[in-house]
Amino acid sequence: MTHLIKHLSFGKDYPGIVNPLDGTDVTAPQASMMYQYFVKIVPTIYVKADGEVLKTNQFSVTRHEKVANGLIGDQGLPGVFVLYELSPMMVKFTEKHRSFTHFLTGVCAIIGGVFTVAGLIDSLIYHSARAIQKKIELGKAS
Repeated sequence: MTHLIKHLSFGKDYPGIVNPLDGTDVTAPQASMMYQYFVKIVPTIYVKADGEVLKTNQFSVTRHEKVANGLIGDQGLPGVFVLYELSPMMVKFTEKHRSFTHFLTGVCAIIGGVFTVAGLIDSLIYHSARAIQKKIELGKAS
């Protein structure tokens, strides 16, 4: 059961949305194959920076495939089946523009972190070198 899923979505697209089945192209190794797509749909609200609200859905998918022999009833029928389930939870994305001072604070935090780690490494090397030097002076280094 060869099949191609060009596009599958549940609602309007928003920036950064990923539709996991888009462009799915499956070539069946045998004639009587059964493909099951278990789709979990999550309601999503996307709030843009200008205040526009977009109600849509996103989804995740799990695919199972097996050989379906029509003679044996417990193996199912050949075909492509999409089984979906709506999630009771909702996701809300909110676009926010950060101010320049927020950016500057983040940069200062990164620079401070780099100096702190460099100071720790320098201190570790200095004290290790002093300990080794004392052992050499006492003749205990082997």
